[in-house]
Amino acid sequence: MTDIAMIEAAAARLQGHARRTPLLSSPFLDEIAGRRVLVKAECLQHTGSFKFRGAWSALSALEPAARARGVIAFSSGNHAQGVAYAAKLHGVPSVIIMPEDAPKLKIDNTRALGAEVILYDRVTGDRDAIGARLAEERGLTLIRPFDEPLVIAGQGSVGLEIAEQAAEAGITQADVLTCCGGGGLTAGIALALESRAPGLRVRPAEPAGFDDTARSLAAGRILRNEALSGSICDAIVTPEPGRITFPILARLCGPGLAVTDDEALRAIALAFLRLKIVLEPGGAVALAAALFRPEAIAGDAVICTASGGNVDPALFAHALSRLAD
Repeated sequence: MTDIAMIEAAAARLQGHARRTPLLSSPFLDEIAGRRVLVKAECLQHTGSFKFRGAWSALSALEPAARARGVIAFSSGNHAQGVAYAAKLHGVPSVIIMPEDAPKLKIDNTRALGAEVILYDRVTGDRDAIGARLAEERGLTLIRPFDEPLVIAGQGSVGLEIAEQAAEAGITQADVLTCCGGGGLTAGIALALESRAPGLRVRPAEPAGFDDTARSLAAGRILRNEALSGSICDAIVTPEPGRITFPILARLCGPGLAVTDDEALRAIALAFLRLKIVLEPGGAVALAAALFRPEAIAGDAVICTASGGNVDPALFAHALSRLAD
C-alpha cells in the first residue's frame, strides 16, 4: 500500500522530469470566496495535468524487461496522455483504451504522443476487461488510472509541494480541495499532507450528480454513481471510488463538495481572467467549490488543485462567454 516513503521515492524519481507547479493567487478570487484562495496549477504540468506524475512514477519503477514490452492504460484522456508521454520518454510502446465520447483533443493528443488508441463505448463496454485481455495477449503492464499504489505515490508528490508552498505562504491550517474522480490524486495528497502538513485537511470536489466520493464518505462505504455520463467534467466521472483509494480517503478526508457544470464553467472563466491559466471542467471543480461554496469551508484560507487544462477550444470559448453574464 502507498505510504509516505513511497511518495518520497516517487518524488525522487520525478525530480528533473515533472514540473514543480506554482501555487497561484489573485485578490479578485479572494474577494469572491471571502478568504484567501491559493490554486495549485497542475494544468501547467507536462501533458496538461497531474496525471504525468503518476504515470512516470509507475513506469520508472518497472523492471526494465517489463517496461521494454510496453504498457497499457485506460482513460478518458488525462491519464492517457500522461502514460503515453511517459512511455514515449522511456522509449517504450503504449496502448491506451479511451471512451468514444472522450474529447477529441484528448484522443488526438494521445495518438500524437505515440500511443495506440483503442476506443470503446463508455456505457456498454468494459474497459477493465478490454485492458486485461490486451495486457495478457501482448505482455503489456497495465497502469491503472487511480487504483495503483505507484500511481497514487506519484500523485502524492503534488501534496509534498503543497506542504512546502503553503508553509512558504504562511498557511498551516486550511482545507485543501481536490478535483476527485477515482481518488488517486486526493489519496496521494492526503497521505503526503498527513506526514508533512497535518493542519491541511483534504476535501474532494466533484460534479453534482456524480459525487460518488462525497456520498461514499458520508455513508462510510463505497457507493456508485447511477449514471456514467452526462457531465462536462469528463475527466473525473468515474463509477465509484477506488478500492485502494477509498480507505485512504475515509481515514484522512473531510466532507466532500459538489458543484454544478455551470459553476465549473464560471471557474474556468475566472481562472483565465484572474490567474491567466486554462482549465478543463473536471480540473476546475475544486476552484468552483472554493469560490461558490464559501459557507461550507472554514478558515481564512483555502487551497485548491487546478488539476487539468485539456479543454476543447469550443468549450473553452463557451466558458469564457460566462464573463459577459
